[in-house]
Amino acid sequence: MENEFIVIKDLKRSFQIGDQVVYALRGVDLTIGRGEFCIINGQSGSGKSTLLYLLGGLDRPTSGTVEINGVVIDHLDENQLAEFRSKTIGFVFQSYNLIPSMTALENVMFPMIFSGIPKAKRVKRAKEVLLHVGLEKRMEHRPSELSGGQQQRVAIARALVNNPSLILADELTGNLDSASGEAVMEILKNLNEKDGVTIVMVTHNPNLVDYATQVVEILDGKILRNKMLKGRSK
Repeated sequence: MENEFIVIKDLKRSFQIGDQVVYALRGVDLTIGRGEFCIINGQSGSGKSTLLYLLGGLDRPTSGTVEINGVVIDHLDENQLAEFRSKTIGFVFQSYNLIPSMTALENVMFPMIFSGIPKAKRVKRAKEVLLHVGLEKRMEHRPSELSGGQQQRVAIARALVNNPSLILADELTGNLDSASGEAVMEILKNLNEKDGVTIVMVTHNPNLVDYATQVVEILDGKILRNKMLKGRSK
């Protein structure tokens, strides 16, 4: 593949549960190009979320390697990995993971605190990304005052605030109604098409593959199918 951005080689992950070994990934090889919208599709327990967590450095593989933009992240220590994640990767999860006591603006500003960015610049940047996801009128609302779709938009804005080149999304429409889910997917599609952000999203919803430029099907910890799409149907 030209313009390789993510290269995964012989990735394996097993867990010891009592006296049994559970194999979540059984030797995954996968390449994702820069600027792709890759959807990893599979049933519950197929290994897709494990793959995403390893890709984001939130877990360590039993064996194999994950390379992102030329960096083998398995070789980084915890401090190096944290710095790499903060500069390169934005995470969006199904459960939103917003801080209840903070407003939408404060939630989006939060990751920039660790980057040493002055407060005035944090506020300016957070407002920009909230505007980008259509929440300019909800900046001072706390999560309890927002709908599920609005909370997910805040989570996307927070993922974008440090200008990542890669967004990892885990079942981000799972808690949303169809209209809210479609609105969130359109935001990701625009980020991918207009801003060139590489997106890797795991889902069990087969309808979402229409947004993808690359579809990977995973079953029992192995890649069943890896298909490049010439164009989207949405």
